[in-house]
Amino acid sequence: MRPALAPPRQPAGRLAALLAALLAGTAAQAQDNGANLPLWEIGGVAFGVSQQAYPGSDEQVNRALALPYVIYRGKYLRADRQTAGLRAIKTDRLEFDIGFAGAFGSSSDDIDARRGMPDLGTLVEFGPRIKWKLGEAMGGRWRLDLPLRGVFDLSDDLAHRGWSLEPEIDFERRLANGWNWGASAGLLIGDRRLARTLYGVAPAYATSDRPAYEASAGLVAWRLQTTVSSPAWRDWRLFGFARLDSVSGAANRDSPLVRRTTGGTVGLGVAYTWMRSDARAFD
Repeated sequence: MRPALAPPRQPAGRLAALLAALLAGTAAQAQDNGANLPLWEIGGVAFGVSQQAYPGSDEQVNRALALPYVIYRGKYLRADRQTAGLRAIKTDRLEFDIGFAGAFGSSSDDIDARRGMPDLGTLVEFGPRIKWKLGEAMGGRWRLDLPLRGVFDLSDDLAHRGWSLEPEIDFERRLANGWNWGASAGLLIGDRRLARTLYGVAPAYATSDRPAYEASAGLVAWRLQTTVSSPAWRDWRLFGFARLDSVSGAANRDSPLVRRTTGGTVGLGVAYTWMRSDARAFD
């Protein structure tokens, strides 16, 4: 759920960190029915991430953060489990909300393939999402997510970097020991602007081993992901996640910035709930 142009500025960097904290905080929540959870929670989260710089990169971006987070589970207004701001429709089988995702940026000095090019900015994605509940099987719940998101660069005053479509099939299961486990398979499709952000090489940045390249819209990467979170121990929860990205068959597989077909992202963290409401969340 990357990158583009201009060195990061401090206000944007702080906003990116808060977004990352919300992402991590919601990832740490149980898979319980919303009626069993507080309407709001305030707490803190600490986590570390080793992220592939972008799909196709042979370099990793490593980050560690400790930040506060706020979760709100209202009937329409929500900030929970990657819902940002509005859940407009909810039925037994279908939900429509505003979802979000994010990825850390990095200095091109740290990425050999992009040395001398503009830095990769911290990207956030916002947009409408349809969630279709497919039913239960194999001891868990299946769901199809269809998010369409605008991509914005926090390192460049929220400059628009294109659009992404990320269809995904999700599976969630509660294990016998109370731990929650999830897995998903999906793909990332981007328009030409997003493709240029990730894979384009302007003539001014071409070198003998990095020819100019005009990126095309289409498949960016295939994705497999798994997540795990512990049962709540008083006010503490552990969580972890791992994701595999592959650019095999992608629209810009021939970009000189693609150095590796398959790469991974892993993260581990702990969340602490400081305060929670007595009122229960809306389902």
